[in-house]
Amino acid sequence: MSAVLKTRLVEQALAEGFVSARVCRPDAVPEMAARLQAFVEAGYHGQMGWMAERMAWRGNPAALWPEARSVIMLAESYTPTYSPLEILDKPERGAISVYAQGRDYHDVVKKRLKRVARWLLAAVDAPAEVKVFVDTAPVPEKALGQAAGLGWQGKHTNLLSRAWGNWAFLGAIFTTVELPVDDPEADHCGSCRACLDVCPTDAFPAPYQLDARRCISYLTIEHKGPVPDDIRKRMGNHIYGCDDCLAVCPWNKFAVAARDMRLTARPALVAPALRDLVQLDDAGFRALFAGSAVKRIGRNRFVRNVLYAIGNSGRPDLKPAAAALIQDADPVVAEAAVWAVAQLDRVEAAR
Repeated sequence: MSAVLKTRLVEQALAEGFVSARVCRPDAVPEMAARLQAFVEAGYHGQMGWMAERMAWRGNPAALWPEARSVIMLAESYTPTYSPLEILDKPERGAISVYAQGRDYHDVVKKRLKRVARWLLAAVDAPAEVKVFVDTAPVPEKALGQAAGLGWQGKHTNLLSRAWGNWAFLGAIFTTVELPVDDPEADHCGSCRACLDVCPTDAFPAPYQLDARRCISYLTIEHKGPVPDDIRKRMGNHIYGCDDCLAVCPWNKFAVAARDMRLTARPALVAPALRDLVQLDDAGFRALFAGSAVKRIGRNRFVRNVLYAIGNSGRPDLKPAAAALIQDADPVVAEAAVWAVAQLDRVEAAR
């Protein structure tokens, strides 16, 4: 019965729009605790103190909910219809990570997970429980995804698959229902270094290792305060997240198109003009990014990022827009404005 139930469960997940669904046990990644400990001890987590505070759970998914017997890992595609690298040649425009250009995936994916979970509860004869997670709890989704056979963690540390590339959100359903498990996926990166070599800030100390303190995604989203000078100069026009290591992965030739239109890019967020973004006040920021994941970092951190991009643009015509924020009420924004103007002054002097 459990094998039949699992087959029906996977069919239901695919019908809901997920590109893949696989199963593992909560204790399928016993090496996770040691890996996380090494990551934190090296300081690679930066200001993400919650990673150190919740290591007991994040390093051992079985401890998160001891009653759970199975973890259903699901992937939902958000493959872009264009190359995210194209905007890097347009320094007067801001690069926003593909995943944040559409509707906030937390809302979209979680609702779909809940529908699959409810289906499972209705399909079993005995009493059962479920808990669903989408990047909202100390769950090592990528490690569990590899253990369940969704894909493998590549050299860029993200999960990728021979069937759908690496443009996918991950969700997890923990349940007391015992289901047959899938075989873990093997590593298929081979000798490829594309993701490592493309990183503008050298955020990978070694293959399969990420130093968040140098990662543009971390720096533009999680990092509070000024970004170190030597790194901000290498951030280019990335203003929220970074897709460079994902975009160059050769396995994306098998990428699957996004099935939910809410996850596709809003035109206004694909290549917005830095000149317009830097003028946003709090109300304007909230209006532009309503329903987007960008909204959670707030106006000040976002405008800080935009000012770094203006400073890197080599476009003196953007200097007045940056100079207007030298007296901004937020000291980090004001410092970023001073820096941006100084960078553009150097460009003018060189010319």
